[in-house]
Amino acid sequence: MKRSEEKELMDYPDPPRELLEGELKNLRIFNRYLGGYRCATHELSRFVRRHRLAEFSLLDVGAGSADIASGIARWARSKGIQARIVALDIDPVAAQIAAERVRHLSEITVVRGDAAAPPFATGSFDFVLASQFMHHFSEEKNVELLRTWSLLARRAILVSDLVRHPLAYHAIRCFTRVWTRNIMTLTDAPRSVERSFTAAEWGELFRRAAIGKFQLVSVFPFRILARLDI
Repeated sequence: MKRSEEKELMDYPDPPRELLEGELKNLRIFNRYLGGYRCATHELSRFVRRHRLAEFSLLDVGAGSADIASGIARWARSKGIQARIVALDIDPVAAQIAAERVRHLSEITVVRGDAAAPPFATGSFDFVLASQFMHHFSEEKNVELLRTWSLLARRAILVSDLVRHPLAYHAIRCFTRVWTRNIMTLTDAPRSVERSFTAAEWGELFRRAAIGKFQLVSVFPFRILARLDI
């Protein structure tokens, strides 16, 4: 299955607000039931436990409606760990929705900004998290992004994303046709699989970035989880 170069609808400037709101709502459901939350917190929780961290800071790039950031904040609270999380997204609608949804979580600050040029000083965070974000870009752009984020992260970059596979493509295409009428979700859900990389391609991408040792594991269903140590 060849990787698609066609953009997702949400990647175009100024998508219709109603469609984007529906898409973000659907993504929250996908993250809850298809492993997005689990993947995003798994390696972080292992690292925090292993190093017995009582606190940590994290930048969530391409945060959308900040549902992953919210899950991490709640997990940290449940473990008595002090978290400082910044949810970064360039889209004004996504940033507004995120700010509304996390107003009761003091651990999270929502910032509207570009993940390719984050408005933060070098070494501002322990971790940078990219959850289901990197498949939107080319290999060359992703190498640039990883190198940019490596300047911000003191400990590690965490990546949770999709794996390109025909079965994943047809499964999500059939599921969304039955489940939703949102044209953005109907288009972008299967296209996100087409835009993603195989496990081998993910590994090669991390090697090209050359920012440090990385660990890469495959996670059911059709996901990868990686930690790039700084």
